[in-house]
Amino acid sequence: MKLDLLITNARIITMDPGRPEARSMGVWHGVIVGFDEEISNDHAARELDLGGATVVPGFIDAHCHTAWFGQTLLGLDCSAVASWSEVYDLVRERAQGVAPGEWILGTGLTPSALTGERDLTSLDDAAGDRPLYLRHTSGHALTTNSEGLRRAGYFDGTFEAPGGRGVPTDDAGRPTGLVEENAQECIQNLVKPYPEDLIVRGLDLATRRYASEGITSFTDAGIGLGWIGHSPAEFAAYHAAADSGRLHARAQVMPVMDTLHALPEPGELEASGTGPRLGLDLGIRTGVGDDRLSIGPVKIFSDGSLLGETSAMHDALCGGSHSRGEFLIPPDRLIDVAEQAYRAGWSLAIHAIGDRAVDVAMDTIEHCQAHHGPGPTPNRIEHVGVTNPGQVSRLAELGVAVTPQAAFIGSLGEHMSGLVGPEKTEWLYRGQSFVDAGVCVAGSSDRPVADGRPLLGIQRAVDRTTDEGFVIGPGERMTPYDALKTYTVNAASATGFGDSRGTLTPGYCADFVVLGSNPLEAPSIEDIEILQTFVGGEATYRRA
Repeated sequence: MKLDLLITNARIITMDPGRPEARSMGVWHGVIVGFDEEISNDHAARELDLGGATVVPGFIDAHCHTAWFGQTLLGLDCSAVASWSEVYDLVRERAQGVAPGEWILGTGLTPSALTGERDLTSLDDAAGDRPLYLRHTSGHALTTNSEGLRRAGYFDGTFEAPGGRGVPTDDAGRPTGLVEENAQECIQNLVKPYPEDLIVRGLDLATRRYASEGITSFTDAGIGLGWIGHSPAEFAAYHAAADSGRLHARAQVMPVMDTLHALPEPGELEASGTGPRLGLDLGIRTGVGDDRLSIGPVKIFSDGSLLGETSAMHDALCGGSHSRGEFLIPPDRLIDVAEQAYRAGWSLAIHAIGDRAVDVAMDTIEHCQAHHGPGPTPNRIEHVGVTNPGQVSRLAELGVAVTPQAAFIGSLGEHMSGLVGPEKTEWLYRGQSFVDAGVCVAGSSDRPVADGRPLLGIQRAVDRTTDEGFVIGPGERMTPYDALKTYTVNAASATGFGDSRGTLTPGYCADFVVLGSNPLEAPSIEDIEILQTFVGGEATYRRA
């Protein structure tokens, strides 16, 4: 056989227990065909001597927001500001390049990290007559100005926030510029749908960044409609990016529940179900697509965010508003709509951050699995931000995959610990207890909510150390091997590709990363250099 690519002189960590390490690897037609003695007599069109560098399976981010991240790379970036006065200066500067009456769009705003106060008058002065839309890093809130609220009908009596809330006011009854949770749609619907070319440009930039970080596959956790989507035709934008060579990693996308609608019943086989089936036309469901672009589970939001103090908790938070949070959809309704989607062939990915929301998510998945069997891909709970010990064991019993964001510990750990209190700090974004219980823990970033570098996520899973130097939940520290496994083996399994990705195994996709040192031995995992990234045996990144 003549190989397409032969990797030699490498330390290959396969993550495959059947053959943990190798020195050389052969690739043909985008898949791995063998190692060492299995390919010793084969010739190759290309041979790459890595000089002893380490090779690991390509990193898989099982929960991120790639289209959104792409827009952060195109819009006004507020991620580096430290005060509200700096926000006003950024908006004022950007307004000079935006035509009068056009929207100023920005992302990366983290109000909890800013000094000073949000002031509607200052936002108005900075933006002039231009409406303002600054998306918060959590995704669960935005900041706007009076012109944005005016266009949404806030001042003329036509404004209707979902659920009748979501636009806080000050003591005088004036809006502050903050818009929360589902109420965001009243502003977002004024700027949507995003043009296809704008989404494609963002995907190009975002996935180029991914390649430089060793990411070869990802799941965009919410496209289409709702406050998380950018266009009803967002999947078409993904197709356009893939067709034009501007999608530089394998992509799986989760349509949000808002995109699904009632489907006609196919016959008596579904007569025992509750309500109509909810799906997409032609019976499109989880699993449609190919190895470069596919449709994953349906994304369902159950509660809000911990930082926004809207995550549904059994006990009130210790800091801030002392809130128990809220459900974005009533629990009984959540079970109904989830089952209707499940019956139409959709696996479930339920956003649940608070421990009360995690219980409801588990109840929902248990009900669907008991009545309708397993889904096309593993059912998942996204984030599982706060979980008590009993919930850990129940997750294992249900066979649910989870996507806690270890990187949150670094940038957000101090704040989150203050909100839940010292007795529950160990419950935050668990790691090792999930591993010990046998739960599939998939590596994920929730980018752009946090720094999305997989090596950083692996580092934080290992050390559980905040940016301030404090350790959050030392008992949840993972071994380097288990942490690496979350971004490879486990992420592949959680996304439904455990039989073709996640390990370097003959017959699997030739998706791999060349690293400057071994992550199982390096003193600082996050500082390891990404030398090259390959998808299907083709380089998507080479260090300059």
